[in-house]
Amino acid sequence: MKKFLILGAVLLAGFLYYGEWSGVHAPEAAGEATVAAATSSDAVFADAFANRRSNLQVSGEGTVTKLLPDDNNGSRHQKFIVRLASGQTLLVAHNIDIAPRIQSLRSGDRVQFSGEYEWSDRGGIIHWTHRTASGPHPGGWLKHGGRTYQ
Repeated sequence: MKKFLILGAVLLAGFLYYGEWSGVHAPEAAGEATVAAATSSDAVFADAFANRRSNLQVSGEGTVTKLLPDDNNGSRHQKFIVRLASGQTLLVAHNIDIAPRIQSLRSGDRVQFSGEYEWSDRGGIIHWTHRTASGPHPGGWLKHGGRTYQ
């Protein structure tokens, strides 16, 4: 029973959000709770956020809440915010020098993703959402409108 309480506290901690970051909300301190439904992958994100974990290969899906300007410094990235079913938000940084841009992406669209999670105080960042040309790093992808972008 104690394990379930601890797991529940960790999961629910990821559901509270406070602060602004271009419309992004981050969970508050671990141990606080709110009522929200979460998918099993959302639990991974809640745990990673609560424990400040990074370099995690993850998959999930969410709703686009905000399209951000491209990052054109160095490798170019299409950037947008997704909200998970749990309420946690993630910044997606999709390398458009390697993978195609999602031209039709709009706020309110559903997006599936696979990539690497990096902790941030605003919910987290998903990057490496593209194929891997070489090396040990696993490739990732984005799925939108029935098409895979990698």
